[in-house]
Amino acid sequence: MVRLQPDPFLNELTNMFERTTEKGSVWVTLKHSSDKSKAKRNKLKSAGEKIEYKCLIRATDGKKNISTMVGPKDHQRFQASYAILLKAQMTALKKRERKDRRKAADSDKKQDGSKKQQRSAAPKASP
Repeated sequence: MVRLQPDPFLNELTNMFERTTEKGSVWVTLKHSSDKSKAKRNKLKSAGEKIEYKCLIRATDGKKNISTMVGPKDHQRFQASYAILLKAQMTALKKRERKDRRKAADSDKKQDGSKKQQRSAAPKASP
């Protein structure tokens, strides 16, 4: 897995999305990480030092894996750039077909009324 700086990571992620526009998928995962081993974290805790946690972001298209670490100082800027990138690449998604709300509500009321009538018309079994 290739660890990149945040800006080259976004550029490569854009390339992944463009390669998979017609066919394929891109998986992006985010993870809370300190980028230190457990032994080092325990030493820092016992010494009373503050551990700086970062966000580990990984992306893969099944062929190529990339990752980056984003610290708390750069998080807002990275998140804004990442959001713009995702919005730009959402064009390949299919629109969801929606029913007209009035028609759906009317048909639900009719179905509920017919179910109640069927229940009341059914004979009750005696013990």
